[in-house]
Parts: sequence; structure tokens; C-alpha cells
Amino acid sequence: MSHTPPDPLTTTAPAPQPGPRLLAVSDLHIGMADNRPITESLRPSHPDDWLIVAGDVGEMTEDIEWALRLLAGRFAKVVWTPGNHELWTPREDKVQLRGEERYRHLVEMCRGLGVVTPEDPWPVWEGPGGPVAVAPLFLLYDYTFRVAGTATKEESLARAHEAGVVCTDEYLLHPDPYPGRDDWCRARVAATRRRLTAHDPAVPLVLVNHFPLVREPTDVLWHPEFAQWCGTVLTADWHRRFTTAAVVYGHLHIPRTTWYDGVRFEEVSIGYPREWRRRGHPKGLLRQILPYTPQPGTGTGTGTGTGTGNAPQEARA
Repeated sequence: MSHTPPDPLTTTAPAPQPGPRLLAVSDLHIGMADNRPITESLRPSHPDDWLIVAGDVGEMTEDIEWALRLLAGRFAKVVWTPGNHELWTPREDKVQLRGEERYRHLVEMCRGLGVVTPEDPWPVWEGPGGPVAVAPLFLLYDYTFRVAGTATKEESLARAHEAGVVCTDEYLLHPDPYPGRDDWCRARVAATRRRLTAHDPAVPLVLVNHFPLVREPTDVLWHPEFAQWCGTVLTADWHRRFTTAAVVYGHLHIPRTTWYDGVRFEEVSIGYPREWRRRGHPKGLLRQILPYTPQPGTGTGTGTGTGTGNAPQEARA
């Protein structure tokens, strides 16, 4: 039987609601030629729509700037946080900054485009479902989502190398000036925790991070060794500790809605062509975060959700 791959721009998401919406997407990966038309197709349905971009726009600074400029010109506000791919320093990139310097370069680039970054005041969405503060977080990972049966970062990494599952970050994401990516992560977590603690709890938060804030979403990875590049245990209680309306993340390439402790978590990634050709875009290209409209099959219990069960099949993710 022949099989026709799904049209990359075809969605099965509900029709847009009238009025402005807070939307989200991640993992556009526009360095892949077949993903660029997807980015070019993203448009608001209302002039006051906001768009969250939760990382992994691309690897090359030129591509990242092109995509964010395009989206900032269409949506009323764009809020961005970096993924691991934006922080790579590929030899082919004209910008050879590393680590913190590369991140700061991207922040200044975004500010020039009018795009909100983790270093800026958190904008307050006053539209339907608001008011909420949209908080882009940049936290990285610290290898604490370890492989089962290992007790240290070194043991967990060794197990990943034995399995042949090693994230490209180990070669292209430099932590300068920090000794390691885990040190950079801990510094980011500490600074962000202080900022969240100072936030007015009367205004709920939409927490946006490229990596999931809890480990549970990684339980469905085909390669469990990859989880150690997916977050930190230091944020496991943040959705309970701080008044949180929703959590938005990407990185896993498993677009779905799950609930933990009564808080909605939205994985909003597009992913690689070989992934979306297989599963299509069952939740649409843009995920509606607010106003929230429950869909059939979603609930409010811990860990429930819908998804394809797909996971990154290579170490690039």
C-alpha cells in the first residue's frame, strides 16, 4: 500500500477563536530546507496575537535573525528564549562567539528586532485568559536527569557514550566562561529563581523554557540516555512553588499537552522533517496557550496528555 506523507502545512488543530490569542511554537529548525516554508507560513489570525518562540529557531545567527525578524513583523509581540541549537558555535557561522558571549549577542539582536528575551521585563498578556506575565526562562541542563542506575554525571555520560547517544551540545555548545554547561545551568537557575520569587504572585505566570521543567516528559523518549540533556531537577517544583497558569517548552520533538499537579504543560515543537512527515502536526503549527480551550482527550490529572510518542532519533536534538 502506498503512503502519502502529510502536507507539512496541513493542521488538524481547532479553528482559531475570535479575538486575540497567546500562541506558541518551538524547534523550527530552519536550517533544514523543508522547515523554512513552515516558518514562512506562520501568521496571526488577529492583529493582537502574541507569539512565544521557545527555542531552536536554528543554528546560524543569520537564520535566527531572519526568522525572528519575519515573525516580529507579523505578530503584535514575540517572546523568545534560546534553545541549545541557538547556543552552538558552528564553524560555518559568521559569528564565532561562544557561551555567554554568544547568548548576549543573540539578546541584543532580539532587542534590535523588538523581540522580548529572558533578560527583559516580562510582558503581561492582558488578552483573553489574562492577565498573565509571560516569563521566558533560560536555564539549560545540569545532567541531573541521569540514566537509571547511575549516581553521578560522569557515570550517566559514560552510559550514553556506550549506547551511542551523545548530544551534539558536547561538541558545539560551549559554556564559556563557566567550567561546564552544568555550572552555567546552576547560575541561570539561581538568578531566575530570585527573579521569580520577587514576582507579584497576584499575576499568574506562563513559564517558557526550551527544556521541560520536570523530568516526566522525558519518560517517553526512545533513547532514555538523552534525558540528561533535557533539564534539571532544580526546577521540579517551580510550577507549584510559583503561581503558574501554564508551562511552555520544546526540545523533545513530542508535541503534546500534559498535566502535572493540575498545571498544564505544552510541548510546542515542530521538529525535524522526518518527524513531522510521519506524524503530521496533530496540534497545529501554532499552539494556543490562552485563552485555554480544553480539547477531547485532555484532562487535569498528573501526567495525562496526548502525543505521538516520538523522540529525537539523533544526537542533534
